[in-house]
Amino acid sequence: MKKTWSKINIGLLLAVITFGFTACGEDYFDVNTPSGYVKPDQLRMNDLLAPVIHSTMEGQQSAALVYGNYTQYFVSEGGGASGETELGSLWNQVYLYILPNLKEIKQKSAANNAIHFEAVADVLTAINLGIATDSWGNIPYSEATQGQANFSPTFDTQEAIYTEIFALLDSAITNLQAEDTSGFTMGSADLIYKGDTAKWLKAAYTLKARYQLHLVNKGVVSPNEILTTISNGIDSNDANFLMAYDEKNLNPWHSSEVLSKSTGNFHRDIASQLVSTMNGENYPFTSPGLTIDPRLPVFADNDGAADWRGYVSGGGGESPDGGAANTGFAANTYYTSNSSPLVLITYAEAMFIKAEAAFLANGGTTTSTGTTADGYDAYIEGVNASMAMYSVDGATYVSDANINVGVAALQLHHIMKEKYIHNFLNPETFVDYRRYDFSTDVFKGLTIRSEDDAEADYAGQWFRRASYPTSERNANSENVEANQQTPVTPVWWDE
Repeated sequence: MKKTWSKINIGLLLAVITFGFTACGEDYFDVNTPSGYVKPDQLRMNDLLAPVIHSTMEGQQSAALVYGNYTQYFVSEGGGASGETELGSLWNQVYLYILPNLKEIKQKSAANNAIHFEAVADVLTAINLGIATDSWGNIPYSEATQGQANFSPTFDTQEAIYTEIFALLDSAITNLQAEDTSGFTMGSADLIYKGDTAKWLKAAYTLKARYQLHLVNKGVVSPNEILTTISNGIDSNDANFLMAYDEKNLNPWHSSEVLSKSTGNFHRDIASQLVSTMNGENYPFTSPGLTIDPRLPVFADNDGAADWRGYVSGGGGESPDGGAANTGFAANTYYTSNSSPLVLITYAEAMFIKAEAAFLANGGTTTSTGTTADGYDAYIEGVNASMAMYSVDGATYVSDANINVGVAALQLHHIMKEKYIHNFLNPETFVDYRRYDFSTDVFKGLTIRSEDDAEADYAGQWFRRASYPTSERNANSENVEANQQTPVTPVWWDE
């Protein structure tokens, strides 16, 4: 009888296939010409690091292609709302190309006492476990990547995965603070920071604060713990965690939105939730001459119309007032040029994490008013950092009375609105929506997708997780069935 292998374990065999990445030069994105099977002992840590980082960032983007519809950054062409998802592309990235290669890097770094390589591998492992468990809940990890030793890995609980995430990040923080005397350097194989371990350290702290924030409502982490962590986090836009492309290796948003639209193929349009949050509808402006958030043209285009009318999710092309929508992806701007970066976490998000944690530590709720001076300063700094990252003049916007509301008048929705805008196309927003149960007190103007275009079985319910991919259900059916939940069932930290 022929044995059916789980993709998780096939990944162990594919871990040693390189994809044209090199430790330096412009060829590290040449993923279309695989060089074939190479034994693990023939590969250096640098040979494995670049493809792992590339797969990590593109895995995030594959999740954003679905979650951005759930969070109503965009809609399917003409206003369509996404239904249930398996996120098969993300599953393949994590279990075929990322975790097995990270395991090899960890083994090689331990053998060479290359503690900074080990630390970066731990950070990348935490990132991938994070997006996986936040997508599916329980996932394979402790028994994954064992190859022929285990064709049917069991699933670890999300609670256990989070414990592992924090252990990985704490280990990385310790190693990044220590001197590495191994002589091994990451150099240009590090597609994020080019071997700058001080920036990796800040990123590790910021990611830890992000994952801690997920657990506040669960009662596992206190807001004050987050404030301690984020104080060591990313402290400028120069340390943003992002991976840039070039004219030869095209940014995937450029390919899927700009090129696809220009050639008459499927693309996405910009949703009303984002537009109405930025065009003065949900937050009317008071400053003379200020009609839109200056970041809106960075994200969207309205073909030169006098107004900005986003697509209602599932609304068949309508804007909120029933008229025709007119907003598509802006071409060749921050996210959509051929060389644009994919962004994981930034200084502005770090400031919004700090602002939210300070608000909650001060006794804040979804409807309360007032925060601390430090929390308010973090909120304003987050907005300024966002304007700087997107290279727009935000002076008038930041001084507007509906943004610069003052310490005593700040509410949670102000912080989360700015985080929502700044984190455009970031799958983290789907976590924020779930953490606050899709509350309209926190996300002003939010309405569920139109039932006319929704999956019939889940009409009127918010999607809260992905379903396990069909391929994994076929290959590892017993363990998948033991952990499968409906797509509207909360994950552990969301219960």
